[in-house]
Amino acid sequence: MTLVQLRHFVVLAEQGAFVQASKALFLTQPALTRSIQGLEDELGGRLFDRLGRRIALTPFGHEVLQRARRLVSDAEALKQTGKGLHAGLIGTLRVGLSSAPGALLSTPLMLHMAEHHPKLQLQISRGNTGVLIDALREQLLDAVVVDVRSVRPSADLQIALTFELGAGFLVRPDHPLVQRGRAATLDDVLAYPVASTPLSDEVARLLIGRYGPQANPDDMVTLRCDETLSIVEVARHSHAIVLTADVAAQGLVRLDMTPPLDATARFGLVTLAQREEAPALRILREQLPTWVAGFGTPTVA
Repeated sequence: MTLVQLRHFVVLAEQGAFVQASKALFLTQPALTRSIQGLEDELGGRLFDRLGRRIALTPFGHEVLQRARRLVSDAEALKQTGKGLHAGLIGTLRVGLSSAPGALLSTPLMLHMAEHHPKLQLQISRGNTGVLIDALREQLLDAVVVDVRSVRPSADLQIALTFELGAGFLVRPDHPLVQRGRAATLDDVLAYPVASTPLSDEVARLLIGRYGPQANPDDMVTLRCDETLSIVEVARHSHAIVLTADVAAQGLVRLDMTPPLDATARFGLVTLAQREEAPALRILREQLPTWVAGFGTPTVA
């Protein structure tokens, strides 16, 4: 017994005649007859009484018809589900976002899904890069957007869509170091609390190379938190200085430094190299460049 035979049976029962059913199914009458006879042989009973050119369901046929309709309907629903999943229109997308990507992408991603893919379930997980990479490897996440400088090269990881954003020391516009009207030194910065998310070794080397051992984040950073929005909020309401990507610190301005920092934050989309991607991940791949392009340029004080 096949779903094709069951569909032939359902259509024939609805049409009430082989001629009409054959036309509806785009089959010849002999082919439809063979299909129904094969189904009857396998089920062990007649499904129709032949009444001249017309047919009528037998009592056994009535019983089979109810189940056949459910099976055919379920099969069609499964087919549509498969198409929807493949197109990324339904199903689930599980994305991990580290600190700055979370601050920048969480809202645009949720808004896009709400407006364009309301049937798709989006799950956003936040955390530091190491935790999110572990969750990706355990297949608890479909993809992560993280600081790729903090990701150790590995054959099982695939990094794509990398993008760089200007970064520096960010302060509120009325900060004392801004008001005095000249470039700040690291000693000036260290007179205030310095806030940051965990920084990669590469960024630490850049800071030390530019400003000396005092710029080692282990010593320089006094307020450390995985959530970029939290440290930015602290800087908005105090004289704390935040070291982060400019676009993640709305309402703050970049502090003019001597020598200039000229740093960037480098983020990327990380997936498992040997795993088939979730169909809905294409949405993130398509939209991410647009969102990044719309972040704009920083204000320098």
